[in-house]
Parts: sequence; C-alpha cells; structure tokens
Amino acid sequence: MISIYIHIPFCIKKCAYCDFLSFPSNEDTIEKYIDCLCNEIEGSEATGEEVGTIFFGGGTPSILTVRQLNRVMDKIKERFNLNGNCEATLECNPGTVSEEKLSGFYKAGINRLSIGLQSANDNELKYLGRIHTFNQFLFTYNTARKVGFKNINIDLMSAVPGQTTDSFRDTLTSVVALNPEHLSVYSLIIEEGTRFYDIYGDSACRDSQFSDVVKLPDEDAERAMYYMTKEVLDRFGYHRYEISNYAKEGYECRHNKVYWTGGDYVSFGIGAASFYKGIRYNNISDVTEYMKIWDIEERLETEKNRPDFEWGICNKKTHVDIHELSINEKMEEYMFVGLRLVKGINITCFQKVFKKDIRDVYGKVIDRYIDMDLMKLNGEWLSLTEKGIDVSNVVLADFLL
Repeated sequence: MISIYIHIPFCIKKCAYCDFLSFPSNEDTIEKYIDCLCNEIEGSEATGEEVGTIFFGGGTPSILTVRQLNRVMDKIKERFNLNGNCEATLECNPGTVSEEKLSGFYKAGINRLSIGLQSANDNELKYLGRIHTFNQFLFTYNTARKVGFKNINIDLMSAVPGQTTDSFRDTLTSVVALNPEHLSVYSLIIEEGTRFYDIYGDSACRDSQFSDVVKLPDEDAERAMYYMTKEVLDRFGYHRYEISNYAKEGYECRHNKVYWTGGDYVSFGIGAASFYKGIRYNNISDVTEYMKIWDIEERLETEKNRPDFEWGICNKKTHVDIHELSINEKMEEYMFVGLRLVKGINITCFQKVFKKDIRDVYGKVIDRYIDMDLMKLNGEWLSLTEKGIDVSNVVLADFLL
C-alpha cells in the first residue's frame, strides 16, 4: 500500500515566515497546472497500487475550485485503487472557503481537513502575514463541521512575534474548546529567503533598518510555551504521538505516519518528493518547465497519439535527484524519522527489515543515551524520553552512520 501527496503551490499571499514552494498566481495558470497535474498522475509508475492516504498540501490547496479538486480526485481514482478506509486530507486556510466549497470538497472525497490557524490572536496573525482573522477561522471550522467533516486538524505556531506565554495559552485554550480531533503545534523557525529572515535572521539588519519591529519571545518564554503545549493538551485529552503532533484517540494522522515509518509514497506537482520501492526522487521546482513538459495540448494532440508514446518519458524529464538508498541510508532514515514518534521504533521490526540486530549497528549510541536518560527501551520499543524529545535534534543526529 502507498500514500499519495499532491502539491498545490499557489496561495493568495506569501506569509512572512514561509519558505515552502508557494506563490500567488492567476486563474489561468492554476487551471493549466491542474491539467498538467492530471497528466502526471496519468503517467505515474505506481499506477494500480492500493492507496491508503492522500494529502493535498501547499501552498493553499483550498484556493482550488470544487471542479478542479474533483478533476484531480477523479484521476487518482481512475489510476489507483483507493483503500476503503482511505484518509484524504486537504490543507485549508481560513479566508479561502465558503460553505458551498467546503461541502463540495467533502462530497469529492476529502474526509480530513487541516486548517492553518497558527494563532487565535489577530495581532499575531497580522505579524505573521496571515490573510485571515480568528473570527474567519471560526467560520471555517464551524462550517466544516456543518457540512460533515468529522476529522479536523488545526495548525498552531508558538514563539511568533509579539506573542507572550499568556497569549499563547489563550490560543491553546480557545482552540481545544472547539474539540478538534488533531493539533499540530510547531515553534516558529526563522528560515532564509523569508521576510522574517530579513527582519530577524540578521542582527545587523535587525538592529538598524528594523529597530522598531515587534520582538520575538525570548528563549525562556519560548521554552515555557513548549512545555505549556503538552501540559494543556494532555489535560484536554490529546496525546502526543509525534514531537509536534497531538491527537484524540484514533485520530493520529495516518498520512504523516507513513513518512515516519518509512512507507512508500508517490507525489505529484512541482517540488514534490517521493519514496517508492527504495528510490527517492523529487520533481522539478520550476512551474513553467513543469507545465511545458506536462502540457495537455502539446501531449494530447501530438505525442500521445503516437503508437510508441509512453507517459514515463515525461516522468523522466520531471524527476530529479533520483537516488536509490543504500542499506546504511535506509537504517539512518528508519531511526531518524521513527524516533520522532513518541512510541518510537520496534527493534524486532528493525531486525526483520534489515536482517541486523539493532545493537550491532547502534548499540553504543543507544546505551549512551539510555544512560543519559534521553532514551528508553520498553520491551521491543526504543524511544526518546521526555528529556530526549526536548533535545531530539542532537540525539537523532547521532544515528547518522
């Protein structure tokens, strides 16, 4: 069984912190992109596989029309075998949907919505460059419930400009009062190439040109928010199953768990990464070049009518960074992503997958971190402790061979 990721790179406005492959665009470009996306799905080397999860990410997938989303979903159903319990997620930003659109998405087969709130404080949303207010989020959330969505995630962000521990607690309590099934809570990272990097990433620039900007929370406040997240969400019945993800019982994100457990996934759209049958590859990131290769008029009217035409030729043109993982790289990734899960990794499964005892490969590292109370072994399960999760980046780096 595989998972499918669909990248929709378009958004209404680039947020100040965003370094994802996303940008505003016009309706004609979006429509042509959907044409090309369907052609790429048509030519997938994984055609016929059973699909357990689908995820529309971006960008802002909710800017698509219902007709455009239906076209992509219909093409997936045509080329793949959807599991009867397939989880189909769509990322949604408040301010981009109506009741009619949300109802159309639900009828198209989307059964899980991931709403990008980030903060319940309108000033903080403004600093982040979001296009919506908290009231607009409430409309989106309540309307999603009204049209039938029973599985909703809400994205939140801590340590954002102007945020205090009190305002972050208000965000947490306001959101859990709505009783969503899932919460993803990430700490703001200042990434190069973003507006925030221009303001906060270079101290000389910050101290001169941007001396009057809203300040980031200090390190103590950031840590307090981190610990507050687990404390508040625990109290309201959300268990942490991954470093930044919390869920009600039975509502863990199955799509993301495929990534964290080394499962196969194929992705479509610009910049999308795939891992299929031991081979990792990316799609090209240039939208113009991507649409030139998958252009519906060019391909359908000329090449596809040739008896020797193969869609796979197009795939070869759009796939870059193709790499078959070595056994060491597979073990590294198994540990690096698997230990992000609170449950950790199963050492018996490691033995079955790699035909090696985990202690023969990582024994010294495991023993050192168990002695430091950063890891624990509970029966067949090896995992990070609470202290280990706090310094997970340092610990996980030691599993690179």
